[in-house]
This record gives sequence, structure tokens and C-alpha cells, in this order.
Amino acid sequence: MLAPNAADPSLTVETPERVELSLDVAGLGTRALAYLVDALALFLFWVTAAFVFSLFKQGVSFEDFQALDAFVQAAIVIGAFLVQWGYWTLFETVWEGRSLGKRALRIRVVKVDGSPVGFTDVALRNLGRVADFLPGFYALGLVTMVANPRSRRLGDLLAGTLIVREHKVDLSRYEQAAAGPVASSASLTAAEYELVTRFLERAEQLEPEARERVALKIAEPFAERLGGENKAEHLRDGRAAESFLRTLLDAHG
Repeated sequence: MLAPNAADPSLTVETPERVELSLDVAGLGTRALAYLVDALALFLFWVTAAFVFSLFKQGVSFEDFQALDAFVQAAIVIGAFLVQWGYWTLFETVWEGRSLGKRALRIRVVKVDGSPVGFTDVALRNLGRVADFLPGFYALGLVTMVANPRSRRLGDLLAGTLIVREHKVDLSRYEQAAAGPVASSASLTAAEYELVTRFLERAEQLEPEARERVALKIAEPFAERLGGENKAEHLRDGRAAESFLRTLLDAHG
């Protein structure tokens, strides 16, 4: 469940376990820097493609393009569009909502409920770039982002997405959990960190049975990731699981 707040550039999501987590929404400045990185990558691609093409055909000009058959012209334009659209769609699908620029700036595309995006989401979102670009240089998209409290452009509104910041928590100092030593180090994403934090903040308000059940459900994936499958078996009950989660946050602090 999304709790909108026009004065607060954050996304508050309630999980099925009724634990709230807050995601930091990326603003216009961060997104602009990420776009410049992606634009540079695309520019280098087209420069390389033009150089390779020039090795096989010399003296290509705009007049030569005009002399081509209309069908060929259309095919070239559509091909160029597919390359542009495919760049964003491919990377944001394979890298779970991140292009080269977004990866560099540590931001990613998510659905409005905070869940990961899929191919359909990013495909629709990047088709919206056509409208966002109008009448030129992403003017309409910029206006929409400034007017929207979550900095969503038209493509985001079309696909039901937005961009959030990534915050990773270093667990390399984590040496011992409630059930024993940890065999390896890992990191928590922003969503994972907020999930654990929100649960521990509300734990006292939950019924004992629900408290233990939710603690086990949240802790088991972390235990398996940090210490192998046998690690999860050591979370004997909800109290041990809750203690395990507290050590994750203590290690970060």
C-alpha cells in the first residue's frame, strides 16, 4: 500500500506482513546526472557505429539519405528508435531497474508499490520517452517531473513506476548473530534495511504469535544468504529470529 505525501519525497510501503518501509525517491538532479551517463554511452555507441559504417562506405551525406526509397528511410528511422528504446529497456530489465547511469548514481526503477519492475513495465516506461521528449530535449518530461511530488515523468505515469535511491548497508563487520557466527559478509538493500527497521520498531505492538511468525519470515532469507542453508535451521523460534535481525542493524551502527 502506498501512502502518498506531497510534502515528503519518500515512498512509504506496507508489506503483506503489515510492516511499513520507506524508500527515498530520487530527485530531478540525480536523475539528470544518471541520464547524462546514459546519453554519453549512447553517443559513444553511435560514434562507433558511424565509424564502422564509414569503413565500408565513404561520403555518406543527408542528401544520400533523402535519395533512398521511403521504405528504406522508414526502416532506418525505426531501427534507430529501437536501438535507443532497446538500450534503456534491456539494461533496466537485466539489471532490475538500472541502466548504466542509474547504476552509477545508485538509483533504480521500481513500481509504485515498491516492488521490482519487469520487462513490460520498463518497456512501457521507455516508450513514454517519445512523449517526454516533446517538443524537444525532454521539455514535457521535465515539466511533468517538476509538477509531480515523486518526480515522475510521463513514462513513469504510463507504466506505474518511479525511481528510488539505493542505500546499501555494509555487513562486513558482522561476526556473530543470535544463532552463531556468520560465514560470509553481504549487504542490505534500502528496502531490506527499512523492512527490518520498521519491523523492529513495531515488534512490541504485535501479538506474540504474529511477532514470532513475522520475525522468522523476515530473518530466514538473510540467515540463508549470510551463513548457508544450515544457518536458517538455527533460527529455532521467533525470539531467536528477532535477535538475529537486531544484530544486523547493530552491525551497521
